[in-house]
Amino acid sequence: MSADFVKEQVGGRMRARSGTARAAPSNKLSEAERERVLAIANEPAHASLAPHQIVPRLADQGVYVASESTFYRVLKAANQQHGRGRARRPSRRVVTTHRADGPNQLWCWDITWLPTTVKGQFYYWYMMKDVYSRKLVANEVHASETSEHAARLLVNGCLREGLAGRPLVLHSDNGAAMKGSTMLASMQNLGVMPSFSRPRVSNDNAHAETLFRTAKYCPLWPQKPFETLDEARAWVQRFVQWYNEEHRHNGIRYVTPAQRHRGEAPELLRHRIAVYEAARKRKPQRWTRTTRNWSLSDVVWLNPEREVDRGQKRKAA
Repeated sequence: MSADFVKEQVGGRMRARSGTARAAPSNKLSEAERERVLAIANEPAHASLAPHQIVPRLADQGVYVASESTFYRVLKAANQQHGRGRARRPSRRVVTTHRADGPNQLWCWDITWLPTTVKGQFYYWYMMKDVYSRKLVANEVHASETSEHAARLLVNGCLREGLAGRPLVLHSDNGAAMKGSTMLASMQNLGVMPSFSRPRVSNDNAHAETLFRTAKYCPLWPQKPFETLDEARAWVQRFVQWYNEEHRHNGIRYVTPAQRHRGEAPELLRHRIAVYEAARKRKPQRWTRTTRNWSLSDVVWLNPEREVDRGQKRKAA
């Protein structure tokens, strides 16, 4: 046996040592065959067709040159594996993302339907939420869905939070009420920067969607539809009070949105850490690991952030 080879028990074959030249596969295309594949793929009759269209057409003519996968490999090696028709490649839109490191910098809003006792008729809950603190900062219920109602909600929310002249980003989906002229004009007058979800992407406004799910699956949700508009408004007001002041939110280390909004969360979490550390000192045998992590990031991002922002988020956390 030659010193250039070692025997391996892999199918009883001989394999060359690493670093030695290996013979080309017996089924490898010759250079002439590769040129023929490219020539056929670039013929006027085939220039706009994919290999899965070209190979069957050749077979109908009694010609076989190579398989579809071989066509693809040859085209890729020649940097020609791209869209071959007139259609443009779909553009990939950048994820809408914003950063907030305090309350009243970034809001999101949406509208949900509230059922009534009349089949096919709904009341409309307009909701604005602070993404940093998760506090519901503006809420109204109306019998119709209009841009005028949305604009009034924004004005009332900004006045209540004292945001006159302060920068604010307001994120929403692409509904008619969100992009109506009255709403956009009010945003411009208030100095609010609009932010919209990507077209046909349902989870770009996840903070608002999850809020509505919490509302409709919590114990406060009524067993029967709302009979009157006043009844629906009273329920929303009751839910907002519970959500802001009583609900411990899992996204902000189980403090309430109002506590986070008022800046009380750091002191509350420091107290929790002290309680846990004291409990660990009393019964160290019950703690095999560290105590629970009550640290809360000072930076919140809207939607899955881009790679460049992920590194910044890790540093901020």
